[in-house]
Amino acid sequence: MDLRVLLGILVGLLVAWAVLLAVFWALRPKGVAVRELFAVVPDVLRLLRSLIGDRTAPLDVRIVLVGLVAWILSPIDLIPEFIPVLGPLDDVVVAIVALRYVRRRVGIDDLRRRWRGSPDGFALLVRVIGPG
Repeated sequence: MDLRVLLGILVGLLVAWAVLLAVFWALRPKGVAVRELFAVVPDVLRLLRSLIGDRTAPLDVRIVLVGLVAWILSPIDLIPEFIPVLGPLDDVVVAIVALRYVRRRVGIDDLRRRWRGSPDGFALLVRVIGPG
């Protein structure tokens, strides 16, 4: 494969990723403090563990969530973590997209049934991923 073609594909992917980041930044819930998002993270992790470990959950949902966990834990990112603000933003975008997919596949009621955190934490999650 020609190096210019490979470079063109790479640049195209980076531009598409930047556009997605801008879109999700613009569509983020207004009035949600960053510390509120961090406070709900342990409950979201318990929700992910519940879905991944449940053999009755759709296989594609479990695969998406395993992929999400692998993406977040991977040291390789499209935007390096050391870049302030933008570094962790790609992980947030991937998490929101994955959780919106899960919400569409299993439904908001199933997510609520599995939620072990506070009602306020679940309401915040729904604000971030959408009510369905």
